[in-house]
Amino acid sequence: MRWIADDPSPDDRAELQRVLAGAMAGSAEAVADLADRLSAPLAFGTAGLRGPLRAGPAGMNLTVVRRAAYGIGSFLLGSGERDGVVVVGYDGRRRSAEFAADAAGVLAAQGFSVLLSSRAHPTPLTAFAVRELGAAAGLQVTASHNPPQDNGLKVYLRGGAQLISPLDTRIEQAIAAAPAARSIEVNETAGGPLVLGPVVTGSVRPWPDSIVDDYLARAATLARTGHTGTGVGVALTPMHGVGGEIAVKALHLAGFPTVHVVSEQAVPDGGFPTVPFPNPEEPGATDLLLALAARTDAAVAVALDPDADRCAIGVPTGGSWRMLTGDETGALLADHLLRHLDRTAHPDPLVATTIVSAELLRSIAAGYGARYDETLTGFKWIVRAGDGEGTGLVFGYEEALGLCVDPDRVRDKDGISAAVLACDLIAELAAAGRTIGDRLDELARTHGLFVTGPLSIRVADLSLIPQAMRRLRSSPPASLLDDPVTESTDLLPQTDGLRWRTDRVRVVVRPSGTEPKLKCYLQVHADVPAAADDATLAALRATATGDLDRLRAEVAQIVGL
Repeated sequence: MRWIADDPSPDDRAELQRVLAGAMAGSAEAVADLADRLSAPLAFGTAGLRGPLRAGPAGMNLTVVRRAAYGIGSFLLGSGERDGVVVVGYDGRRRSAEFAADAAGVLAAQGFSVLLSSRAHPTPLTAFAVRELGAAAGLQVTASHNPPQDNGLKVYLRGGAQLISPLDTRIEQAIAAAPAARSIEVNETAGGPLVLGPVVTGSVRPWPDSIVDDYLARAATLARTGHTGTGVGVALTPMHGVGGEIAVKALHLAGFPTVHVVSEQAVPDGGFPTVPFPNPEEPGATDLLLALAARTDAAVAVALDPDADRCAIGVPTGGSWRMLTGDETGALLADHLLRHLDRTAHPDPLVATTIVSAELLRSIAAGYGARYDETLTGFKWIVRAGDGEGTGLVFGYEEALGLCVDPDRVRDKDGISAAVLACDLIAELAAAGRTIGDRLDELARTHGLFVTGPLSIRVADLSLIPQAMRRLRSSPPASLLDDPVTESTDLLPQTDGLRWRTDRVRVVVRPSGTEPKLKCYLQVHADVPAAADDATLAALRATATGDLDRLRAEVAQIVGL
């Protein structure tokens, strides 16, 4: 009742009143729903808040967003950022624009000069704007590739990198100390465009018109091999998200004017009507894209997730099409970028990936004389690889389709810039009469085969995940694929994860940070003779792929969910 009285949204108040009435009438379902909504406030996870759109402290709603914005503002004021600019953006999900406007108004009332996007934009643009404008912080209302019932609030700090511990704890404490939502002042007065110079505090203004143009111009520079042109047709889907228009413009500027967009998924729609889970990794999510690619005789298929920070690549192979894995894409783009890297601008380059991604990147980096680092999962760690500040970072990726291909300007994953780089690679290969398959074979002969794949187990009861982790910690497997386990490592306290190894297999198990899933990351390694012919390499790859399938079934049985 206290929550209802404090809620500034009439719709949210009415929603919670209906649940409360059902609980008071004795409905067991309503009692359970009410208990779940009030069990605990949303906690900062992957660089911010994320949760279901629903009234109550355990959901994303206007009260939670308003108090979160107030807590973030209090944190910034306490960190000496009183005169700083704060950038606020939002995607096309349900209530994103409402939440962004309210958060901007709260921050303006606290004295900040707030730049609020005038329309829904991809998340990478907010990360770019924070860095480009020298802002104190950035907020993006998004739940990325989560199901349609979710939304979230992502936080960037000065420099454009995501929030990390222990700063997230300090913000959580500031949010907990925030006053009642209906008593928080909201300055909803919007001024004219910002004129860079003296900071005008306590105002909400639109983003500078130059931000999008500057981002597009920068993304276009990633096509640097000189093989662009009309010969590389692109099929693209924004998956009902906000990346379509920006991606098409970026590809045109980069020299790829032939872009066909999946019409059924071209317009932003927070209901995601053609995909139950708007994630390019999910089975069936790219069916419409690959069908379009085949119809238009495209050279490459590009799938962005709804906020365009992730990018999946599809390629023709053997008369059909397939989507590359995140590890394949990461290896291909890292090799391409290092192959053409300006060593004058980057004399001591660093590349990075995570403890759950394929170990191929380590060998690729060594081949180019680049530094390599392996971090915890998440781009908040990848962009801080090496010395904790990401000094010298030129490329980072994670297997879940996250690619950071221009960390000097976007210090986060960026699906649009990655799409430009992928098209540049394919154009270069096509000019030489070669394909992505040829380049993958070349990498295998040079570095060996690293065949990877996920096992994601979605649960309805979140308590099953910590139960499974406790059981696996107490009883790890003694063998995998009939080989003895030579390493069984508990990754605590750095992260809640487990790693098992044999001479040719690696398995990492961890709870998802954004979805109700237990995720298992599987890798099978095989040496490849440098002189292996095509038939030998194909046989080795088929064997490793079969071993991966057997490993997936075995690990599923071990996990037992």
